[in-house]
Amino acid sequence: MQQTGVAYLPLHGGKAPAWLFQRMVRLGREIVRLIVEEHGPEELLVRLSDPYWFQSLGCVLGFDWHSSGVTTTVCGALKEGLKGMERELGLVVAGGKGATSRKTPSEITAAGDRLPLNRDPKELVYLSRLTAKIDNNAIQDGFQLYHHNFFFTLKGSWAVVQQGMSERYARRYHWYSEHIQSLTLEPHSAICSNRIQEKALNLVAAESAKAQEVMTDLSKERPEKIAQELKKLQTLSLSSHHELSVKHLHPQSIEDVRGKGERFRGTVRDGGRRGQDASSLSLDLRDHLWHAGLLEGPSEVQLCSWRQGRPSLPG
Repeated sequence: MQQTGVAYLPLHGGKAPAWLFQRMVRLGREIVRLIVEEHGPEELLVRLSDPYWFQSLGCVLGFDWHSSGVTTTVCGALKEGLKGMERELGLVVAGGKGATSRKTPSEITAAGDRLPLNRDPKELVYLSRLTAKIDNNAIQDGFQLYHHNFFFTLKGSWAVVQQGMSERYARRYHWYSEHIQSLTLEPHSAICSNRIQEKALNLVAAESAKAQEVMTDLSKERPEKIAQELKKLQTLSLSSHHELSVKHLHPQSIEDVRGKGERFRGTVRDGGRRGQDASSLSLDLRDHLWHAGLLEGPSEVQLCSWRQGRPSLPG
C-alpha cells in the first residue's frame, strides 16, 4: 500500500455558494468523463491521488486556491456529478464530510449490490476503514479526521482522499492502491508541506518497526504483569530550590537511614571489643554512608583498594 501525498491547508469558514457548487458539479463531471474516455477510470484515481493535481483541479473548477474547503467541495462536486453514471464510467465515489463520511461502508456495500464489482465489497470496506485508522491513529500529530472519500473502480482499484483538522489548519491525505506493499510500514510516498510538527508520533515509519513489534508483544501479555513491570520504573526529579521543609521528608527514607545507623553503631561496639583501630572504623562508617546514598565518592571497589593500602581515597 502506498500513500501518495499529504497537503496542509488553512481553515476557512463558511461554504461554497450554491451557484458555484453547481458549476463545479457540471464542469467536474465533464473533466472526469474526458479522462475516463481517453485513459480509463484507473487513470482518474492516479491523478486524484496526486496532491498537486487535486489542488489544481480545485482551481480549475473555480474554488479558492488554498482553502481547506477545496477538499470537501471538490470531492462533493465529483460525487454529485457522477451519480447515475457509475456503470457507464466504471467508477464509484463513496463518503464525504462529517456524518457523511461514516456512511462510506454502507455506500460501498450498496454499490456492490447494484454494480458488477470484480472485488468483494467487504474488502473495500475494510480498506476504507483501515486507511482512516492509520492516518487518524497510527500517525499522531494533532490532526483529527473529519472528511473521508473512497473512490473505486468496478475492477477493484481504489483511492482515498481524506482530511484532518488541527486548530486553524487542515491536512489532506491521498492514497492509491497501485503499489500494494504494506499498510503499516512507510506507506507515504510524498509529504507536501512547509509546516513542521515539533512533536509527532509516526508508528508507520520504518524507524517504528521495532515499536510495532513491542506493542504487539505487550498486547499479548497479562495486564497484571505489565503493571508489575511499570512499578519497577523509578524516576528521580530534583527541584531547583535549596530550602527543605517537612513536606520534603519521606518517612521511609528516614527509617532506612536510621536502620543503617543502628547497624553501624553495632559495628562500632563490636569493633571496639575486637580491638579495631580508628581508621578501620572510619572505613566502616564510609561504607554505611555510601550504601545509604548519603556519601559521594568511592565505589565499593575503590574502598576495597583503599583497604589494601592504597591511600588515594577521594574525599
